[in-house]
Amino acid sequence: MMKRTFSLVVVATMSLVLSATAGTINGKVSGVSGESVVYVDVVQGKTFPAPTNHPLVDQKGLMFTPHITVVQQGTTVDFQNSDSVAHNVFWTSVGGNKKLTHNLGTWPKGEKRSFKFDNPGAVPLLCNVHPEMAGYIVVSPTPYFATTDKSGEYKIENVPDGSYTVTAWHEGAKGQSKPVAVAGDTKTDFTLSK
Repeated sequence: MMKRTFSLVVVATMSLVLSATAGTINGKVSGVSGESVVYVDVVQGKTFPAPTNHPLVDQKGLMFTPHITVVQQGTTVDFQNSDSVAHNVFWTSVGGNKKLTHNLGTWPKGEKRSFKFDNPGAVPLLCNVHPEMAGYIVVSPTPYFATTDKSGEYKIENVPDGSYTVTAWHEGAKGQSKPVAVAGDTKTDFTLSK
């Protein structure tokens, strides 16, 4: 009984210590309209376990849905065709690296294919059957990321106190990175341009 009580006290104390050293990064991305992605870039000397959940990108109504999907590096994404026509999924680069191009092939309605994204950066999704279709996967090197709301506001929670580089990305705009010192609630705004 004494060991169990001691263990509970240790766990409770550690939880308080950990929560006391975790902060929030929030702010606004302006200069562009629509959703942007904000993420904490690589943390030197720190690796993060890959998530076990598989986000779904659907092809429905001749569109990638959602249009922008943000995942942590190491995440496997499922791609599904819900249209009555055949679709294809391919990308020409990951984070601008054209050596990371990939083509998942073409498949009919109801089928699903998966891919594990091991490299960080923006991945422009295309369909070679329907060239008007486009979407994005944004692969964050850390689990600390957020998508802005329509007004550009964002909030990244549970970021350990420390110094980081935070990056803002928007479709068709030049990305921007800033050094940020997180200590509790930290505000960081970005102004992006095309």
